[in-house]
Amino acid sequence: MAPKKTPPAPTVEDAPKGFRVTRDISVGRHPLLVVFPGLNKMETATRHEPNAAKRVKLHEETCIEVVDEDVWMYVAPFDLPKSFRRRWKPVVSPDTDCIVVGSGHLKESPALTLYLDIFHELCHIRQRHDGRELWPDKLSYVRRPTEIEAYQFVVDEARRFGISDGTIRDYLRVEWVDEKDMLELFETLGVADA
Repeated sequence: MAPKKTPPAPTVEDAPKGFRVTRDISVGRHPLLVVFPGLNKMETATRHEPNAAKRVKLHEETCIEVVDEDVWMYVAPFDLPKSFRRRWKPVVSPDTDCIVVGSGHLKESPALTLYLDIFHELCHIRQRHDGRELWPDKLSYVRRPTEIEAYQFVVDEARRFGISDGTIRDYLRVEWVDEKDMLELFETLGVADA
């Protein structure tokens, strides 16, 4: 009898079973579950929001705004935070929970990246529902409790299905965070740089 082969470890191209993305959707505003069909039925969604009624509300009332800009994914503020006024002009959504996604990111990024991104941003929507401040003026990005919590959720999810810490570190790296702060975030999340 031949020895069992160990399946290869998931890579950056892989995402959990059941995760789907409507990659060819037009620029504009769409329901969350049109852009990410079946997301609400994933085990991750239940871990993310254990309360079934809150989970339904979160998924039914959150929209995705696809923009023709070179951006990743972010929660649209209800109004423009003072700290943004000189350096960034995000989409503002005063009356709707909205996650903004760059069309290129949606069309071209690996499924795993989109999976981690959407659950990271949904963490921020939940935090906002709980009355938490997403953009505090006096804290660096890597020290914001809301960012640490959202990143920790997706790091734990990635590990749940076998993604290596090296791949997680690659995912966490963003161009607006310098190397010193990036190493601090890795350490905070328990994925210290090798």
